[in-house]
Amino acid sequence: QVQLVESGGGLVQAGGSLRLSCAASGDTFSRSQMGWFRQAPGKEREFVAAISWSGRSTFYTDSVKGRFTTSRDDAKNTVYLQMNKLKPEDTAVYYCAATYSDDYLSAHEYDYWGQGTQVTVSS
Repeated sequence: QVQLVESGGGLVQAGGSLRLSCAASGDTFSRSQMGWFRQAPGKEREFVAAISWSGRSTFYTDSVKGRFTTSRDDAKNTVYLQMNKLKPEDTAVYYCAATYSDDYLSAHEYDYWGQGTQVTVSS
């Protein structure tokens, strides 16, 4: 089992940066693919980024490619989402999640979720 706790959200001006962290507990973190999702008010939860269990592969939705980077440090049981050049449309609650599935795009494939952290980008 994996427990996840996000941190690092906040209020930032457009063009600024934030780094989200997701601390995991549990002995299977290193074998989990980790994903980031976000949900804006009135919208469905959407895939943002994912990193494979090995860390060698990363995946991004088109709207964040070139601006967001996800990474993991298995020694610290932590996954990160570095967000640069933030835009107002990036405003949402961001969630990290863990899955043992190769279908990293689908929220329903993720077994464990954090509580979410709010990111607000002002124009």
